[in-house]
Amino acid sequence: MPGQFAAGKLKKDRQKTRWKSTDYKRKKLNLRKKHDPLGGAPQAKGIVVQKVALEAKQPNSGLRKCVRVQLIKNGKKITAFAVGDKAINFIEEHDEVMVEKLRSSKRGTLGDLPSVRWKVIKVNGVPLQEMRKGKKEKSIR
Repeated sequence: MPGQFAAGKLKKDRQKTRWKSTDYKRKKLNLRKKHDPLGGAPQAKGIVVQKVALEAKQPNSGLRKCVRVQLIKNGKKITAFAVGDKAINFIEEHDEVMVEKLRSSKRGTLGDLPSVRWKVIKVNGVPLQEMRKGKKEKSIR
């Protein structure tokens, strides 16, 4: 049993032990936010650099349509997934797109696409889903 005036030492020892934990250290130093290309924001705007088709991991096959996007806020380049049938046809190079995180799980990647953590939700200010359904037309920037 610790002594009557041992609270200070116990507190100091507890802090030392906590800083050895990787999860605690990452949380306190805001490493997830610093590492995130979006900087902790839920959405970000960017300019389409190129359209790419990525091959799915085993056992799936097929080409997933994605776009390389350069973010306006910090200039970082990310790969974003164009969700839905023929959605890639509404996106062209030099379009302004809005991207958001794909999943809220720990790694946040699309199931059979490694390194793809974002999806396109708007093209030139028009929602991609509404363009796919034929409700709205893409505006010219």
